[in-house]
Amino acid sequence: MTSKQRIRLALATATAGALGLALAPASPASAASGGAECPRVLKCDWVPAAYQQTGDPANKEDYGNYDLSDRPGTNKIKYIVLHDTEETFATTLKIFQDPTRAASAHYVVRSSDGHVTQMVKTKDVAWQAGNWYINSESIGIEQEGYATEGATWFTPEMYRSTAALVRYLAAKYDIPLDRQHILGHDNVPPTTQSGTAAMHWDPGPYWDWNHFMTLLGRPTEPTGRPGSQLVTVNPEFKKNLQAVRDCEKNIDLPVQPSSAVPLHTEPSTAAPLFADPGLHPPGRPGTNCAGDWGSKISATQQAVVADRRPGWTAIWWYGQKAWFQSPEHTRTITPTAGYVVRPKPGLTDVPVYGTAYPVAGDYPADFAKPRVSVPLGYTIKAGQSYPGGEPTPAGYYYAPTIDSSYPYDHTYFPGSTRFVTVQIGHRIAFVKASDVDVVRVR
Repeated sequence: MTSKQRIRLALATATAGALGLALAPASPASAASGGAECPRVLKCDWVPAAYQQTGDPANKEDYGNYDLSDRPGTNKIKYIVLHDTEETFATTLKIFQDPTRAASAHYVVRSSDGHVTQMVKTKDVAWQAGNWYINSESIGIEQEGYATEGATWFTPEMYRSTAALVRYLAAKYDIPLDRQHILGHDNVPPTTQSGTAAMHWDPGPYWDWNHFMTLLGRPTEPTGRPGSQLVTVNPEFKKNLQAVRDCEKNIDLPVQPSSAVPLHTEPSTAAPLFADPGLHPPGRPGTNCAGDWGSKISATQQAVVADRRPGWTAIWWYGQKAWFQSPEHTRTITPTAGYVVRPKPGLTDVPVYGTAYPVAGDYPADFAKPRVSVPLGYTIKAGQSYPGGEPTPAGYYYAPTIDSSYPYDHTYFPGSTRFVTVQIGHRIAFVKASDVDVVRVR
């Protein structure tokens, strides 16, 4: 599901002094140029999304539905984000061609036959993820369907086409084929804590992540020692039958196969479901709503083990322990070798961010609208560890108008701060490299 609006945060006032970092101005090409970027096997077509002024012609910030750029010349493409449309294929194309809807994606995949239509060039920035930092670093793929009806809409043809497209794009832009880089919309972080509840949760619990990653040639296999601190959640989709509720329609969905594993506050099915503090007030339990992402972890997501009991495993999740069932002789978790992040000695709480922007002083002195990262409501506490550790240099792509009307318009600003990625809960996030140690575990 695409973002309903282009997110514009309140911007801080610039402070002095560029640090001598090079600025990378974009060279926006015509929005009308055609030709789909696709593997030949897919026979994609090109139907351009709207790139058009709307409303007051004097207001150059009033336009849709994407931003021109020159990626990877301006900035690296690091992620691919998978969505579902929550509309039919035909209606989705019409929405992206309507500049007043302020939404787009690079590609749309049809359910019935897996046909792929490209609507935004990969060099340009689609308005798709609800997080401008992720938008500017990612390619978005919309898949026709409705998240709560995934078993009906997520067809073998769709899985195959999306996988072929992702493999092509990953090879083209050197994107690793893992779940730290191949994201669902439900894995994209908010930019501020107040925006958490507005984030989308597609493609939802019925998207078969194990099957999809296998189609990418990256099935979940043991890479760590038995009892490893780092695990990959790995239930068998067809056997992982879950009761989920569509809370928007106030109906219980049929018990059916799911990628989601419920998380509890204690090692008991009678214990409350875990509550993401960004979604629920203190003391309120989580729910089995399809859109309550804090109460579940998805197949192929990694986590760090915090505790074990017979038939149960606890993981660090949004700063607390969350428990899920892991009966002996069932395939629920797979030991994994990889990297984890933990606070440096002496730090009790490490701030977590939904973006990796420069600090104000990284921008030129005459640049009036720097964008900076602000902490989310989650922290990594002493004694806790989370999957992650990939170096992530700070950067901000500034593109506020349709025609480069402002000084520095369509310019990428690199930052001096070094961040690393972290899987703090259901969504990825970023922490400052200076706050954490990155440790390899086996």
